[in-house]
Amino acid sequence: MQGKRVLVTGGAGFIGSNLANRLAGDNDVVALDNEYLGTPENLDDEVEYVEADVLDDDLPTDVDVVFFLAALSSRQMLEENPREGARVNIEGFVNTVEQARDDGCETFVYASTSSIYGSQQEPCPEDMEIEASTGYDASMLGRERYAEYFSNFHDLTLAGMRFFSVYQGYGGNEAHKGEYANTISQFADQIASGEAPVLWGDGSQTRDFTHVSDIVRGLELAADNELDGVYNLGTGDAYSFNEMVELINDALGTDVEPEYEPVPIENYVYHTKADPSKFKEATGWEPEVDFTEGVELVCEPYKND
Repeated sequence: MQGKRVLVTGGAGFIGSNLANRLAGDNDVVALDNEYLGTPENLDDEVEYVEADVLDDDLPTDVDVVFFLAALSSRQMLEENPREGARVNIEGFVNTVEQARDDGCETFVYASTSSIYGSQQEPCPEDMEIEASTGYDASMLGRERYAEYFSNFHDLTLAGMRFFSVYQGYGGNEAHKGEYANTISQFADQIASGEAPVLWGDGSQTRDFTHVSDIVRGLELAADNELDGVYNLGTGDAYSFNEMVELINDALGTDVEPEYEPVPIENYVYHTKADPSKFKEATGWEPEVDFTEGVELVCEPYKND
């Protein structure tokens, strides 16, 4: 993408700031954030920062492309405040699209979630049965349905990206998320400090861990190709939490054993695994960071201390 004016909502957050910084070299990028989950310290100087909320009027939507990454982005946030989660995740999305459409923008890429597939060990294609097991799932499904409406009746292109377990590590732009950061990042920080990570169940649950650099490349490709509909953004490979802890210990040269506790929540997703073939066919995207390399990248800052 070159020479475009771009709006990234949630632009000071983890994925949003990585995307804004990547695009700022060749584009005019505005990162909008209310600083609930984001921090402008994540952003490069080339990015224009606007502190605002996606529920506000008069958003800076006179742009060529909107990347809508703003969200209350975890199950727990929606359990604690379901009405606010629905307002931000659905109403905020609709508000932003409506303002951008009025300003002439026709290309949108937005965050959705792989958790709507539930617990699946086989690769999940986009057309498989989905469900809303949590308030967070429901809010993202609502976002997808509104995107379908905008596409069908307003001739806009809206690519919904179903993310699979995105990570970077506390050495990147993920540190501010704390307890909401990916488990790799939390466990690496604990193991580097000699603290035993706590795994739920027996540690055999799996995730399709996808490095944020592969995610932001995918988001850019979705906009460049003006995709419409929903697409998986994950590697297609899955690793267990036990394997993850072993790889962290290998990378750090440590030998910290995890502790195991019973799963404390209902509807826990034990397994995730993407079928990324639809997105690969549409854009040529391939993940460039395999999981072993990704764990090394997460652990590298601790080895330099």
